[in-house]
Amino acid sequence: MRCPFCGNIDTQVKDSRPAEDHVAIRRRRFCPACGGRFTTYERVQLRDLVVIKSSGRREDFDRDKLERSIRIALQKRPVDPERVDQMVSGIVRRLESMGETDIASKVIGEIVMEALARIDTVAYVRFASVYKNFQEAGDFDKFVSELRPSAPAEE
Repeated sequence: MRCPFCGNIDTQVKDSRPAEDHVAIRRRRFCPACGGRFTTYERVQLRDLVVIKSSGRREDFDRDKLERSIRIALQKRPVDPERVDQMVSGIVRRLESMGETDIASKVIGEIVMEALARIDTVAYVRFASVYKNFQEAGDFDKFVSELRPSAPAEE
């Protein structure tokens, strides 16, 4: 593993332990050249996924990009970071187990929205505002009104 500080390719593993509910290995590494310490995570990857964008463009699936977008939606929300890691791992496992290597970005967005709706409705609305491309405040009103249960009819 290359040192992120000096670029040395000869780094040493100092400690390994399970992480993210035993779906990853967390490794503490040390660079003998510069003395830097850093952490890496090792995960099982069942297959290489390709995302098909709505424009038809194809790009490799990027777990970090998925995690960043979820963390942005959850910013300043009372959700444990470990819960976010578990959610991301669950989404990735679900995508990998679909049996397809090509996955439409729309499918990924729907799966993320489904997961966010279960853990935090504010993050769900934030993510939806970008995913569904809200253009004005009325788009928020309409979306949030669909979330609320209907009020019982007065007799």
